[in-house]
Amino acid sequence: MRHPITRFFMAICALFIAVAIFAPLLLPQDPLAQSFIARLKPPSAAHWFGTDRYGRDVFARVLLGTRWSLLLGLAAPLIAGSIGTLIGAIAGFYGGWFDRVAGRVADLLMAFPSLLLGILLAAALGPGFGNLIAAVAFAFLPRFIRVARAATLSVREQLYVEAAFASGQRPIRIVIRHVLPNIAGPMIVVGTLWIATAIRIEATLSFIGLGVQPPQPSWGNIIRDGLTNILGSPWPIVTTGLTLTLCVLAFNIVGDALRDAIDPDYRE
Repeated sequence: MRHPITRFFMAICALFIAVAIFAPLLLPQDPLAQSFIARLKPPSAAHWFGTDRYGRDVFARVLLGTRWSLLLGLAAPLIAGSIGTLIGAIAGFYGGWFDRVAGRVADLLMAFPSLLLGILLAAALGPGFGNLIAAVAFAFLPRFIRVARAATLSVREQLYVEAAFASGQRPIRIVIRHVLPNIAGPMIVVGTLWIATAIRIEATLSFIGLGVQPPQPSWGNIIRDGLTNILGSPWPIVTTGLTLTLCVLAFNIVGDALRDAIDPDYRE
């Protein structure tokens, strides 16, 4: 919080979250209403981001699309982080066959980039927002397993864990009371950094038709619709692209700042 740039981008993140929550109350016009007369208009007082080829207000569509992007951006890392942290903590703490199986599966999945794995899973599950969240969460899962396992291996060697063993506590109780709270810091940092990646992947999948389905607006399908008239009216692509860039940049910088604050090596 000492850095003004961090405070600025934290305010940007808060603004995007507020827009996602209150989007229906902020809409200047109906984002689904079409008008042949108003099609392909440049930005103006009536249409801040211009209009698309159907005459729909791009600003209203971007506002409503924020809800879908932020919902997936928060839900997918949360689901993947919860499951991946538990699997990684158990694998790192107990070792044995479960650790070997979890490690090999995570290595296999990490051979695919998150975007490619998300596309494969989304294509297999079919279009739909619920399937999209499941696909992106599964694509993120091996990263969380790996980070949680590495953090658990470090925590397992600490004296307070040995003292818990000596006092007769059950292993599962040690994992819940001592391991998970002490690996929560790095897992929160990883989750924050992956929010920006989830937003970008959602826009990509919606762009190729595997995400939010029309006529519901999403940043990805707004940009796709704008491609048909990119030379005559580039405003849907420019304004939506800048909004997406600002959102991803804000969450990335906040995630980096959170890592710097929690990790003692970066803090030094």
